[in-house]
Amino acid sequence: MIPVYDEAPSLRELHDELTSVLVSLGNEYEVIYVDDGSRDGSWNAIEQIASSDPRVAGLRLRRNFGQSTALSAGFDRCSADVIVTFDADLQNDPQDVIKLLARLREGYDLVCGWRKRRQDSFWGKRLPSKLSNWLASCISGLSIHDFGCTLRAYKIQVVREVSLYGELHRFFPALAAWKGFKVTEEPVNHRPRKHGESKYGITRIVHGALDMAIVYLLERYMSRPIHLFGVVGSLLAFFGFVLGGWLVIERIFFQQPLANRPLVLVPVVLILVGLQLFMSGVLSEMIGRTRFESNIARPYSVLETVGSPRTDPTRTRS
Repeated sequence: MIPVYDEAPSLRELHDELTSVLVSLGNEYEVIYVDDGSRDGSWNAIEQIASSDPRVAGLRLRRNFGQSTALSAGFDRCSADVIVTFDADLQNDPQDVIKLLARLREGYDLVCGWRKRRQDSFWGKRLPSKLSNWLASCISGLSIHDFGCTLRAYKIQVVREVSLYGELHRFFPALAAWKGFKVTEEPVNHRPRKHGESKYGITRIVHGALDMAIVYLLERYMSRPIHLFGVVGSLLAFFGFVLGGWLVIERIFFQQPLANRPLVLVPVVLILVGLQLFMSGVLSEMIGRTRFESNIARPYSVLETVGSPRTDPTRTRS
């Protein structure tokens, strides 16, 4: 399955390479392209590929929703036991699909590609990626080197049980590991970009840090928000009561005036904020899971499709 955003010049060459590898495996397969609101004719290229290859299906989103949503839209249309995701910019090597599938057969649920020798600029891509990966590894506790590589092989149970939304595709391995799935990585080839330009830059460090914080908080406290809001609120209220008690003691036993002391307001604020946080935790417990977890609503809208996805659940999808 391949998310696409403004990669029209690369698609035909990518499809020819990928087809050669998948045919050599000897298994039935299907390639699903998800056009994430491209503006450069990528959908026309996908339609042409689908018209010449019955093993191709295309999905076109109404606008650019982001890579996580494009992946989620593709996952929703997959039913095979194995799914492989791939970048559309020709930087991933289709030959590496063979290695990832072999690692899955060893008993892993998710195999992540590791671009050990990245062919990108140091300041624009490699340095931000190293910092983002280091931060993600520290926060998640998952020791892999490349959270951002789209080239991955998944067992279907992983994508069915791990929700993907926002811009959390980079941290899918951490989400899967926290769910109890077996996650590993495999060094893969990384090639220089032939066409177009990268969609990411130095700002991904900040975005990555914020996303990782959200991932950690959601995964750790989604089902028990009272443990977060309740603990923080209780601590603030406790310190408010202690400070307020000390001020009362000063007033009664040491005759210290309180009317002209701004410090009097501090325990009041701490107690009120603490109680509000505690009640927020209670309300969050009552609300329960978000709409993403319950699958009530989808964060994307499909404009049109091409090809007919097959329903044989024994096939490998890419």
